[in-house]
Amino acid sequence: MKIASWNVNGLRAIMKKGFKESVEALDADLLFIQETKMQEFQLVEEIHLKELGYTLTMHSGVRKGYSSVAVYTRIPVDEVIKGSGIEDYDVEGRVLQVNIGDYALFGIYFPNGGQGEERLAYKMRFYEDLLKKFVDLKEAGKKVIITGDFNVAHEEIDLANPESNEKTSGFLPMERQWFSKLLSHGFVDIYRDRNPEKVIYTWWDQRFRARDRNAGWRIDYFVISEEVVKEVEDATIYNELMGSDHCPLSLTLRGEN
Repeated sequence: MKIASWNVNGLRAIMKKGFKESVEALDADLLFIQETKMQEFQLVEEIHLKELGYTLTMHSGVRKGYSSVAVYTRIPVDEVIKGSGIEDYDVEGRVLQVNIGDYALFGIYFPNGGQGEERLAYKMRFYEDLLKKFVDLKEAGKKVIITGDFNVAHEEIDLANPESNEKTSGFLPMERQWFSKLLSHGFVDIYRDRNPEKVIYTWWDQRFRARDRNAGWRIDYFVISEEVVKEVEDATIYNELMGSDHCPLSLTLRGEN
């Protein structure tokens, strides 16, 4: 089973930038999308990618052109759950959960905390409430896989300029401590586990042509419960694939799927 994730920074926009061809290249069984920036009523036939064998499920926020997530599936799934069950978050369309057998897979667009103290507090509440959900599922015997845009660079290796960003949301001590807390509950940042010293990024600020200079941040992850680690065949970041200010990443598991 190959799972991929991509913050597309506008699904309609990226459709005009070779998205279908990129999806074909990724060749994923499940593709989680963040920041679709659209509602279901805006869907047109080409976005569904039915010709590639996918079924599309969206969870859209109330506010038009903002946030929202989706998942493309081409293998049988038991259930797709829209939202976290917490209205304060679900009005922004940030969480999709896909259940397949013992697996609970999450595609999440975690909040950005850079718009002031109130928004940072919202982000930290989101972090803590979702952590409880992950831990509860893990303790119930589920194999938990969390992917998406976490909006935090965990360690200094995960961004190009750590010193100048110590007071920037996305690299604040409280945000990084939450990520460490997540890992302390029996979860693994699988790309970093496999590549402990590799400098690679998943997001670049478009305002400063940061991608041209590779002055980026690694803020998109696959974080998996420790029970899943032995099943991992591959974890990849595709920073050569264009179309968004983020690049896609994937996780491949061994098994019949």
